[in-house]
Amino acid sequence: MKRDRYDRDRPRRNKLYRNSEDGVIAGVCAGVADYFGFDLTITRVLVVISALFFTVFTVFLYLVLAILLPKRPPELSRSEPDDDELDKRMRAEPHASLHTIRHRFREIDRRLQNIERYVTSKRFKLDREFEGLNR
Repeated sequence: MKRDRYDRDRPRRNKLYRNSEDGVIAGVCAGVADYFGFDLTITRVLVVISALFFTVFTVFLYLVLAILLPKRPPELSRSEPDDDELDKRMRAEPHASLHTIRHRFREIDRRLQNIERYVTSKRFKLDREFEGLNR
């Protein structure tokens, strides 16, 4: 499938961005937390711990990411809270989320089959006739 220019230029949710709205310094930790579905506080604590043990490497990596990562576009900044939560869950636990969605669709399919079975049955016709008598 070939993507046209409009699709390439349009911002995507599944891309790693700097999140300067929720960020403290450059928004790198907030962007990484959003992308991978981690808790922002835990991400910041891990970066601080990493900086204690690997100072040069951590500072260098943070600066490189702050320079190379694009800032999150405004149209992705404010969305529905449910959408953000779903995105985070899908990134953190993709198999569990897929299993839950698959289970819900099976349940919906089962209920639709029951409705179709009832609507096409003689019982439905009889219930309609009784309903017509009560009017």
